[in-house]
Amino acid sequence: MSTGIDRITGKPISGWPHVLQSIKVIFETKFGERVMRRSFGSSIFGILGQNLTPSTMLKFYTAIAIAIEVWEPRFRVRRFEYPNTEISADNLRQGKIGIRMVGDYRPRALEGDMTVETVKTVRL
Repeated sequence: MSTGIDRITGKPISGWPHVLQSIKVIFETKFGERVMRRSFGSSIFGILGQNLTPSTMLKFYTAIAIAIEVWEPRFRVRRFEYPNTEISADNLRQGKIGIRMVGDYRPRALEGDMTVETVKTVRL
């Protein structure tokens, strides 16, 4: 099981919380932002702020899925879902869509074991 450091508390972090932190870092990092790893990150920054159309959403999902596939082997995206309770005209006007990402949690993937332990959900 991989272990890291919590970005907020500075304490050791492992397991699913470590994967969630890793996914967040991937999404928050623009391409070229890391000096020694220019290709690290995701392309979602170029999509944010565009009109909410099916084409834009497809680009957004694709950017997320590719970034996770490349940089976080412990999670594999299965699908994206819209929680019905969070979709309202007010939320959409504010850019709040309430997307959930469902995927396979593979805690030993960094060691080469791609066995799925469970299915997990990440709120975006």
